[in-house]
Amino acid sequence: MTYHSRIAGLGYYVPPRVVTNDDLSKIIDTNDEWIQERTGIQQRRHVVKGDGDTTTTMGIKAAKIAIERSGLTAQDIDFIVFATLSPDYYFPGPGVTLQKELGMRTVGALDIRNQCSGFVYALSIADQYIKTGMYQNILIVGSELHSIGLDMTTRGRGVSVIFGDGAGAAVLSRETDLSKGVLSTHLHSEGEHALELALQAPGMGGRWVTDILADNNPEDESYYPYMNGQFVFKNAVARFSEVINEGLQTNNLSVSDIDMLVPHQANLRISQFIQKKFNLTDDQVFNNIQKYGNTTAASIPIALTEAWEAGKIKSGDLVVLAAFGSGFTWGSAIIRW
Repeated sequence: MTYHSRIAGLGYYVPPRVVTNDDLSKIIDTNDEWIQERTGIQQRRHVVKGDGDTTTTMGIKAAKIAIERSGLTAQDIDFIVFATLSPDYYFPGPGVTLQKELGMRTVGALDIRNQCSGFVYALSIADQYIKTGMYQNILIVGSELHSIGLDMTTRGRGVSVIFGDGAGAAVLSRETDLSKGVLSTHLHSEGEHALELALQAPGMGGRWVTDILADNNPEDESYYPYMNGQFVFKNAVARFSEVINEGLQTNNLSVSDIDMLVPHQANLRISQFIQKKFNLTDDQVFNNIQKYGNTTAASIPIALTEAWEAGKIKSGDLVVLAAFGSGFTWGSAIIRW
């Protein structure tokens, strides 16, 4: 028997605390105009320390919504794929904690580290498991807690104004109608540019967190994320275009067949560049980076959920997901809703 996988349920969660550009300008030498001109971001969500929001708990909240909307229960989930660059613990990963807290059976839990491409990679993995008949219902989660690990000073403003916290989740289920569901996924990487968008500590050639603590060097920036913004932008627009076209060509489709493109919310200027290049209308591209900033692995499932909730995605629509990020990694998914 041949199967496809379909998205049976979607959910997202963002912390209630809204941090505007004006809020950041009070602690960083920046302003609303500067941030919006470069990124399109107006505000983002940050957790409040001590309120219980972590990468795992946000993922759990999103997952509960997705499972409920799928018409399933936690006991029906056969496998978990959890994508994040900001786990609660260095190890174990958050997949097993989510499995415990949702009261699931002793199903497998896979944690993946593909940063901004994390959700597309997770979707691809889940799709392959379902297509082979190994599993019937798979929960995929993208969740990130950036705010507590950012350099919230003028020194770090090029990165810190961009990122926000949040989680998104989807349930993929077996589909026997091969005209529907995930038609194909396409994944790529280019490690040559790994350090152009990276956080090097701990690790960093054998230098562990204990060494960082022992040095106690306030000028050590290795534990803050670094981004070569212009270089990343240049590569992102090229790879977005390539991987979207790859997906369309694989399925004998054209740009005119796209009903909704949901790109990773890295920078509104990247999304606008791609929209213009593909000659897509505002109704064919969904962006919400203005409200949430870049939530890395959570950005696509949050945006996809919002687009679906708003009625912008309907049965029969061709939906394209595309992402690019640290690694470099990039990917796309072509879905017939």
